[in-house]
Amino acid sequence: MRNNLTMSDSDSIQMQIEHVKKRVNDAMSMAKSLGADGAEVAMSRQQGLSVSTRLGEVENVEFTNDGGLGITVYKAGRKGSASTADLSEQALKQAIEAAVNIAKYTSVDECSGMADKELLAMDPQDLDLYHPHKLTTEQAISLAKECEDTALAYDKRITNSDGATLASFEGFKVYGNSHGQIVGYPSTRHSLSCVMIANEGDDMQRDYAYTVSREFNAMESAAKIGQQASIEALSRLGARKLATAKVPVMFRADIANTLFGHFIAAISGGNLYRKSSFLMDSIGKQVFPEFLSISERPHLKKALASGAFDAEGVATVDREIITDGNLATYLLTSYSARKMGLTTTGHAGGIHNWNLGMQGEGKGGDFDAMLKTLGTGLLVTELMGQGVNVVTGDYSRGAAGFWVENGEIAYPVDEITIAGKLQDMFSGIVAIGNDTDMRGSIRTGSIIINEMQVAGS
Repeated sequence: MRNNLTMSDSDSIQMQIEHVKKRVNDAMSMAKSLGADGAEVAMSRQQGLSVSTRLGEVENVEFTNDGGLGITVYKAGRKGSASTADLSEQALKQAIEAAVNIAKYTSVDECSGMADKELLAMDPQDLDLYHPHKLTTEQAISLAKECEDTALAYDKRITNSDGATLASFEGFKVYGNSHGQIVGYPSTRHSLSCVMIANEGDDMQRDYAYTVSREFNAMESAAKIGQQASIEALSRLGARKLATAKVPVMFRADIANTLFGHFIAAISGGNLYRKSSFLMDSIGKQVFPEFLSISERPHLKKALASGAFDAEGVATVDREIITDGNLATYLLTSYSARKMGLTTTGHAGGIHNWNLGMQGEGKGGDFDAMLKTLGTGLLVTELMGQGVNVVTGDYSRGAAGFWVENGEIAYPVDEITIAGKLQDMFSGIVAIGNDTDMRGSIRTGSIIINEMQVAGS
């Protein structure tokens, strides 16, 4: 396998996609000949380079080139799935036979089956997600080293490192079903991260920084990421404990998205039809303050969570998730939609670029302005543990961050627990900052919640 993929290889990735489309088409014909009523096939491939350095030494150089094909067949209301990494005719045939056999033994489920034909993206638009970058192993190592060297030189209290990692991947996805849909697109993803350790007396703290983009040259510089990782680690030195109290809490932008991750779980069809969500029957009801809106924009060019269709081939559309604090839609796949007597919302496989909008009093300004709004309370910059119950809304997680007094950071804190109810936390949002973190599928600034229980350990 070649180590480098150049821009001129864009032809070859298109050729690969066309080749796979043909195999996907063959697979569906084969499924039909083996007695399936319908079939859907998804294939993904990824290749690239990942390099890690630690304390100036190369720890790891990894070339990946992997992929797999998954096939699901439907027969008289029954469903069977199988997968293979081998695309030879023989292997495909075996996988399809296995899927057809499995279908014989599954129970009949009226709700299973492919997405409805009229909802499919037959001719999806190009969202400009493919930006390959010619990168030699030497160049990758040099960038990871630069990142870490900058971090180590930043301050003499930076005494150790967990290393820097540069990764550059390109690949494609192809999806087809027996409604006649066969679609595919290439994409790239480049990232650089660095984890540093700061030391002062007996106190040792670790923190990190990272950058990620579809375009290699749109990432933050190696020096900046190194420096940021050191600043984050140093800022945590001298952490104190906190007494148990109810205080306002601000979630920094890079972790505020986790709150909306719990919201996604609560409005996802799988939890709703199983009746295991605290947001059952909430369409049209107020979930957040009136000043907050969430819109989904799946077709943003070059964005990390863009997609013209979901994992079932359903066309994605611009959608309002929250309007003036009220819940406007659930997130449904074909199956969960049928279970609930509704229509899929194109969310098989997850969400696509959520943007948080604020009006009036909810506009919190930049990070410093948000600290002023917080006044005296807790700024959370790290969360640990998984103590969140989507059935009841109970929320309890380990946290670390900073104690803020009169709008200024006073000192770092760690080994604390923050607790509340998601229902109260959502309705208790008082401001959202414009310090938006663009590195994920949920684009949000820092968030202030009026009150949470904070406990020292």
